[in-house]
Amino acid sequence: MNSRREFLRQAAGTAFAVALTRPMLAQAFPQEPAIKFPGEEGMVLRSFRFVDLESPVEYFNTWLTPVPHFFVRNHMHEPTELDAVEWRLTIGGEVEQPLTVSYADLRKMEVHSVVNTLECAGNGRAFYRPQLPGIQWGKGAVGTARFSGPRLRDVLQCVGVKPSGKHLMFRGLDEVPGKVPPFIRSIPIEKALDGDTLIATHMNGSPLTKHHGFPARLLVPGWIGSASCKWLTELKLLEAEFQGNFMSPGYRMPNQPLQPGQAPAPADTHPVTALTVKSVIAGPIDGANLKRGQVTVHGAAWAGEADIVKVDISVDGGGSWNAATLAHEHAHYAWRLWSYAWKPAKAGDYEILSRATDSQGHIQPPAAAWNPGGYLNNSIDRVSVHVG
Repeated sequence: MNSRREFLRQAAGTAFAVALTRPMLAQAFPQEPAIKFPGEEGMVLRSFRFVDLESPVEYFNTWLTPVPHFFVRNHMHEPTELDAVEWRLTIGGEVEQPLTVSYADLRKMEVHSVVNTLECAGNGRAFYRPQLPGIQWGKGAVGTARFSGPRLRDVLQCVGVKPSGKHLMFRGLDEVPGKVPPFIRSIPIEKALDGDTLIATHMNGSPLTKHHGFPARLLVPGWIGSASCKWLTELKLLEAEFQGNFMSPGYRMPNQPLQPGQAPAPADTHPVTALTVKSVIAGPIDGANLKRGQVTVHGAAWAGEADIVKVDISVDGGGSWNAATLAHEHAHYAWRLWSYAWKPAKAGDYEILSRATDSQGHIQPPAAAWNPGGYLNNSIDRVSVHVG
């Protein structure tokens, strides 16, 4: 038994023991048990079957997330054997000239870098009611990194996309267990040809690690994480959106508002694409006991393909709001760090809220639109603290 599967066996036992003493809807707060995982220090294990790791919110204190603190999302088993020399990417379908690309071929192409906030579509699923199936992410299935590699459009120009190529299908090297459908999705050709969409080979200046898609992954900036396929091995141009489990019923939103517990008609849905406006409080953490004096409330805010223009903070449960200060680091598709200096007037219990506004005029809502997939939970963030 290799070391990876030995770890999963041990983690399974630990997770089971945790489940006996804690509710299933656990949050990624510091009191949550962190399980040691080589190269992923302090992360919260959300799934031991396919390895899903969440970042504690207190890690949201740097503009670029260090790779060991970056969340990990897997839909299948990670590939056991990866070799950059042997790796190949095939490109076919509605193209003039099918092509097979090596890692060496990619490294010869012009490199482009994009700072992108990558977030799992299900981040915050644990807070939906009624409870929904799926990974019970708290707030930490998100991170920001500088991804580098050739532009996807430069690679596609080598094959000549036909006018009939309207969608780009992608597949990774995930090891598919049993009868589980393979993780295959597609994106519209317009997003595939965007100048910031990459075949990324590097993350924060270093080659991708195995957990993050070595040797190459898609990077579809501003969109949900499942569009940025890891361990990329196949691209195929299609005439229409790919038909498969991870396009439908997976990763779809209802076209009409639903009441909690309702399910939409299959035809009355659309694919989840861009991220929505959102902010998260990184400190103080929920349940903190604070001393009298000035308190720095801080966190991060992002909005997918839009920019963050304002973050407002309330320290009285939403009764009044004050503008936070945005940090100077700024890039399209990337989160903005923010802070707010607060001096509590007296001892007692307080509820702190954060609310972001983006460049398209969208404001973080009090409650996210309910959907049966538990996607895009961008409700106003809140933490409760006690000032002694």
